[in-house]
Amino acid sequence: MTTTSLAPRGACCVDGPPVDVTTWRLCRLLESGFPQGLAQRLASTRTVDLHALLQLVDRGCPPELAARILSPVAPSDV
Repeated sequence: MTTTSLAPRGACCVDGPPVDVTTWRLCRLLESGFPQGLAQRLASTRTVDLHALLQLVDRGCPPELAARILSPVAPSDV
């Protein structure tokens, strides 16, 4: 198993004051190849495990499928 997606890199890895959690999550998702709209929705959904999403994508799972696999099931969906 690799953890390259979990290591900070790219535009989100900047010096200066820390950014808020949602912005950090959004940046990590965008860096990992998630489309803008999906990344924004997932970044603001705290019930979705960001690290699990990134691990799935790191293993070759398309971002949309990774999001579907880890999306919380609403009571009306069962």
